[in-house]
Amino acid sequence: MAIMITDECINCGACEPECPNNAIYEGGVEWAIADGTTVSGTYALETGEVVSVDAKQTPVSDDFYFIVPDKCTECVGFHEEPQCAAVCPVDCCVPDPERPEEEEVLVARKERLHL
Repeated sequence: MAIMITDECINCGACEPECPNNAIYEGGVEWAIADGTTVSGTYALETGEVVSVDAKQTPVSDDFYFIVPDKCTECVGFHEEPQCAAVCPVDCCVPDPERPEEEEVLVARKERLHL
């Protein structure tokens, strides 16, 4: 499952530079699939919507740091554990119960994001 940041986030920003997929953004910041990835062209989001990888998307949260589920791989293929959770001083980077995903799905996402 993708990792999410709970509303206990203190906005310290420790998680953001640790993400190998550039899936973590400060609250209120627009994001794009292309940010920090090598993907080009279009990309199918989990909603089924196909977007240009450079198209700016609406922030997931306006108040605190957030993780874009379409870019989160739980660090599979990069690290043994999610790095955001490893560095979070308040343990607010947790598995998202609404997005259970098998390791094969996470590996496939990593391969799509990093050609």
